[in-house]
Amino acid sequence: MNVLPEPASEPAIDLETRLTDEHHLSLRLWLRMLSSTVKLETEIRSRLRIEFDITLPRFDLMAQLVRHPEGLRMGELSKRMMVTGGNITGIADQLEKEKLVERVVVANDRRSFSLKLTPEGLTSFKKMAIVHEQWVEELLHGLQAEEKHMLIQLLSKVKASL
Repeated sequence: MNVLPEPASEPAIDLETRLTDEHHLSLRLWLRMLSSTVKLETEIRSRLRIEFDITLPRFDLMAQLVRHPEGLRMGELSKRMMVTGGNITGIADQLEKEKLVERVVVANDRRSFSLKLTPEGLTSFKKMAIVHEQWVEELLHGLQAEEKHMLIQLLSKVKASL
């Protein structure tokens, strides 16, 4: 009986595959950070969709609102999430249909309104947040606590220099 050898596993194709050792160190670092972020985000997006039938932008909007029980105006949500107002409106419309958020008229500006979580939205988000945190912990299990602290410090330095 002939048994064929297992095929060699292909290296993952990502943003870094175009680099060689001859590229500048800063470029290699940038693409390493970017490819790591993309991989983490892709996995989280997939798990949110499968486990909770929710998109990452909808989860992120709810995460902003849970920190502000009084609600946030659409423009403020747009700034915090770094997306256009139109994107926020679309996400808010979906969440409102599901009764997870509500629009509340701003007392001193009747033309304006804030978004806030409904009680159902708060309960739903809390369940998702617990699982989300477990996923992130699982995905970053390869780093020791000291390494995580060091990486946070280094990335803070990068962020501050921008």
